[in-house]
Amino acid sequence: MTEVRDEQEKQALVAEDEEKDATQQPDEVIDEQKVTGEQQLPETSESDQVALAPQESAGTDLATQAQQQYEETFIKLEQGAIIKGRVVQVGDDEVMVDVGYKSEGRIPLHEIGLRSGQRPADVLNVGDEIDVYILKVEDTEGNVLLSKKRADSRVVWEKLESMFAEGQIFEATVTERVKGGLLVDVGVRGFVPASHVARNYVENLEKYVGQTLRFKIVEIDRQRNNVVLSRKQVLEEEYISAKEEVFQSIKEGTVLPGVVRRITDFGAFVDIGSGVEGLLHVSEMAWSRVKHPSDVVKENDEIQVMVLNVDREHERISLSLKETLPDPWETVASRYVVGEIVEGEVTRVVDFGAFIKLEDGIEGLVHISQLAEHHVNNPAEIVRPGDTVQVKIVTLDERARRIGLSIKEAQPKPVKQQKSHAEPTGYTDPDAETLKLGDVFKDLSTLLEQQNDEEEVEE
Repeated sequence: MTEVRDEQEKQALVAEDEEKDATQQPDEVIDEQKVTGEQQLPETSESDQVALAPQESAGTDLATQAQQQYEETFIKLEQGAIIKGRVVQVGDDEVMVDVGYKSEGRIPLHEIGLRSGQRPADVLNVGDEIDVYILKVEDTEGNVLLSKKRADSRVVWEKLESMFAEGQIFEATVTERVKGGLLVDVGVRGFVPASHVARNYVENLEKYVGQTLRFKIVEIDRQRNNVVLSRKQVLEEEYISAKEEVFQSIKEGTVLPGVVRRITDFGAFVDIGSGVEGLLHVSEMAWSRVKHPSDVVKENDEIQVMVLNVDREHERISLSLKETLPDPWETVASRYVVGEIVEGEVTRVVDFGAFIKLEDGIEGLVHISQLAEHHVNNPAEIVRPGDTVQVKIVTLDERARRIGLSIKEAQPKPVKQQKSHAEPTGYTDPDAETLKLGDVFKDLSTLLEQQNDEEEVEE
């Protein structure tokens, strides 16, 4: 038993010594490394080296990914595209624009779109947001090369083509008078033929320069840089609409304001609103006889007119100016008395006498027998149109609108020589002759009425 126990104790001691050796071995290795100053790396197999390779490539991928993320912070630019940018610098020969790219965009002077005499600072300020056309993503200096002029042109053309397709009406300013018409600024140069400036022929187109007018596009061709405009179409459309409204609402007897547009030998055309015109006949211009319409009205005169007649079927409107004025014949008796001598102007000379104007709308007739003391064969031998004469009122008929006058009776009576013997044969008492004048003018009334009827038919 003792031998067995001793053997067990011996084995236990051996095991204890082996354990101590195992714990002391790393320290010895470390001490050896410290002495030599070198670190012994464990040898690796080929399989271990393959396992380390992905770790090295992972670092490279991270750098590439970071670069890509940095690039993605900038917008992508394409040549020929139009984008928005913000002006950051305005120079004398270029403008710098921030377009959200890694480098600023540059607009050369000739691509700004300046007019003659303009500078960049006249049209652009720092902070302005503008549309720009990309000419080149990076030029030799690393900047994005831009054009404001081309961007503006493309935007304008797209807008003009849209307005043409939709038939839109827009406003634009006339910049110049050229041969055959007008030039208009519509973002690009627009042309208005002379025949499309107004509804009627316009002799002086120069007066439209500088005016802002309304137009429609009648022809457009971007490749040929051609835009043809018409103001006439706009006016025609407005006139048709206004005319329909006027003919529905206008009533006879209404007094309206109007503007004289055209004068002819037989009257004047008056605009009574929105381009709708009525005819003011020469016979309706004044209560007195009018030689020519231009003696009463002038173009662009603003007048009041009365609507005499509306012909809706033929779209005609007849107007009167004299109906808006007091009728002088209604109060003629308060101003003129039979036997009174007044002054008048000769207006017409006819075979049977002369017409004398006493005032506007009041004319009287001097019969040929009352022109002079002696016998008169031709009234033109005594008076002429435009002469101012003294006349005596012989008859006055308010209802018939007739006044009989005498030049002879308005003259001083000749002095009679007293004779003791009998009066010579053929002597006529002047007073007795005056008494017969009433009958003479009554006979003339029928003749005058016939003459007036004939004149009205001729007019």
